[in-house]
Amino acid sequence: MSIKDNVLATYLGGGDPALRFRDYYPEWLDKLADHVTLEGSLMDGAVEGPEAVRTILGAVRSLYVQQEFNFTGPVAENGWLEDYIAHVGGEPIGGMVLVTRNADGQTEHIAASYRPRSSLLLFSRLLHEKLAGTPYAEYFAAREE
Repeated sequence: MSIKDNVLATYLGGGDPALRFRDYYPEWLDKLADHVTLEGSLMDGAVEGPEAVRTILGAVRSLYVQQEFNFTGPVAENGWLEDYIAHVGGEPIGGMVLVTRNADGQTEHIAASYRPRSSLLLFSRLLHEKLAGTPYAEYFAAREE
């Protein structure tokens, strides 16, 4: 038995679809601080500023198929957590996003982590292609030659 066969990974779904958040909208996107930063396992480095964050997150969301949220809610004093699954390029992917807000409720930092690694690498390459011609493409993996 391989590691892959041992446990049903959460990114494969299998939960009760009635428990998923179908109409969820991340309101923290509407309140980005001027110095908001975004980093994550898809990227090398981090970007700063609302334009960079909106451009990259827009590209990310445009590549999702069947995004389903397992959990969204507050964490600690100024945090927000999202746990979701989707398909990207025909492959399943799971995402965890931690949002940190300042005392005024503005989003200051976004950190996203994805799994499994094979889907993460595919997703990063797709984002590199999607963002080609922008200053943000360089943060993502180029297609292997």
